[in-house]
Amino acid sequence: MRLSTVILPVRRWSDGGKEVWQHAEELGFHTAYTYDHLSWRSFRDQAWFGAIPTLTAAAAATSRLRLGTLVTSPNFRHPVTLAKELISLDDISEGRVTLGIGAGGNGFDATALGQNPWTPRERADHFGEFVTLLDRLLTQDVVSYEGEHYSAHEVRNIPGCVQRPRLPFAVAATGPRGLKLAARHGQAWVTTGDPKLYAEGTPEQSVAALSGQVERLGKACADVGRDPGELRKILLTGFTPDRPLDSFDAFVDFAGTHAELGFDEIVLHWPIADSMFAADVAVFERIATEGLGQLGV
Repeated sequence: MRLSTVILPVRRWSDGGKEVWQHAEELGFHTAYTYDHLSWRSFRDQAWFGAIPTLTAAAAATSRLRLGTLVTSPNFRHPVTLAKELISLDDISEGRVTLGIGAGGNGFDATALGQNPWTPRERADHFGEFVTLLDRLLTQDVVSYEGEHYSAHEVRNIPGCVQRPRLPFAVAATGPRGLKLAARHGQAWVTTGDPKLYAEGTPEQSVAALSGQVERLGKACADVGRDPGELRKILLTGFTPDRPLDSFDAFVDFAGTHAELGFDEIVLHWPIADSMFAADVAVFERIATEGLGQLGV
């Protein structure tokens, strides 16, 4: 079991931003991710910085901590430009980058460039082509491609990623098309649980829903001839009825239950006061340093 965190890009680097990433490394988190959005929900009218520059700065300020997005989407990204940025970030971090990638939703990112929001089918169509082309761009020196949604003309990505054959993808998915993409291209799979259960569901219902998702991931892997054990299974917390940051014991129970489902990485949001991610910092830090030890992992 790995324990990781999400640090939202809400702090100026010169006013505590740098120190948070360094503290994440000191606490022993496996990976520190950040959201890749132009803005997000209740933070829309507050400070919010770009993911790739933030991760680049974090790479220079740390030495062991893995870094990543959770998640990048096609809503405002293009595979060609994203690939160049990721190769550069992977180089600067000396191979410590994981790309969390998902289909995106109908939030602010979906209309910021002046486009109409995509339907669920359109999002899935873009996502499938996006991931497939990005995989090629990160593994091949020269790529030309003409697709329905994206094109690449003699694109050079030399010298490629430090990590070979490319940096790992953590594919966020719950539907059949997304799960098949995770099975084909992912080194990890990401879920936040069943969003319908967040407000009024129970922890028991959430566990049952997650168990079903893991089962469907296994089927998707079988369909493409892949061992599901090859994919890490990542649970991004904060969107299920559970409250694992309420206390140390609550986290230990939560982690144990979800480890039994097959999850081998749990991601906690770094506490932000006066937000949906508010939490007792002392409890959070104790979980970071002692929580997995209680599970014997």
